[in-house]
Amino acid sequence: MPARVLPARVLAAGILASGIPACGPAFAAPALAQGAPTQDAPAQTAPGPAGPNPALPAKPQGVTQGPPPAAVAAPEAALSLRAVLTTEAKPIRGGLTWRIYEDRPEGGRPVVLARSEEAQPTFRLSPGSYLANVTYGFVSTTKRVTLAPGAASDQLTVNAGALRLAGAVGDARIAPGQLAFSVFVPIGNNPEGRLIRDGVKAGEIIRLPEGTYHVVSTWGDSNAIQRADLKVENGRITDATLNHRAATVTLKLVAVPGTEAFAGTAFSVLTPGGDTIREAIGAFPQVTLAEGEYQLIARHDGKVYTQDFKVESGVDRDIEAVAKEP
Repeated sequence: MPARVLPARVLAAGILASGIPACGPAFAAPALAQGAPTQDAPAQTAPGPAGPNPALPAKPQGVTQGPPPAAVAAPEAALSLRAVLTTEAKPIRGGLTWRIYEDRPEGGRPVVLARSEEAQPTFRLSPGSYLANVTYGFVSTTKRVTLAPGAASDQLTVNAGALRLAGAVGDARIAPGQLAFSVFVPIGNNPEGRLIRDGVKAGEIIRLPEGTYHVVSTWGDSNAIQRADLKVENGRITDATLNHRAATVTLKLVAVPGTEAFAGTAFSVLTPGGDTIREAIGAFPQVTLAEGEYQLIARHDGKVYTQDFKVESGVDRDIEAVAKEP
């Protein structure tokens, strides 16, 4: 009886059913011919509930797994700063403004990263390079600092002096509230080339770089003005008293000299050339004027009265215009 040839699929099934291991070259199933029809692959079974992955090593018994390690904090640098004057070793105790800028080697406008008005501040920054700036009045100094993790300190030297101003007439001090000062930097032949500060009060300390400054003192609100050129030196306060040649006069319109003044009178003070120096309304307004000659014009009830007068430095007095018919 001729041998019966079984298909490859039937032969493989028989080998598996007989319990003979289907491995090794002696029992390799013959490859299917190219283009032979194949049966559809069986549908995959949906995965069941999640369980231990047999591919991962089992966790040893009795070992408790802790929380994941915390993120490592970024390193920090603490920069302590102080400022000293050129001629002094002790630090400046007040009037400072500190700024920390990012260091931009490529240029561009720096960005302020931190600011403080403490005398000796401490800034907490990331390690790196920065520009430390301190302003003391009208003086500013900048220094580049490079920080590593940990604490660091540095010192900035401020090249500054100061002005402290007062006013007097003769030997008498002028009340501080009646004075106002303006400080200029001369440019070329112009003593008032650039205004540094106006409205400075008497006794106020103005911190400035070393140099020469033009100071204008105004007493009152008219023409009592005094000027001076003053030098500021590093580490020193320059005290200066500007002596005015002026006086304060009280304006009145009266019927008879020495009598009560008329209320609601409008006054004008003119120079001999006709320039108006001051105008005021009232019964007896006070005006501070530089020494010299003036004309007083008083207007009351539609009538105009005049009076010439002279101001002497340091001599305060009443100026009376008499309301008499011409």
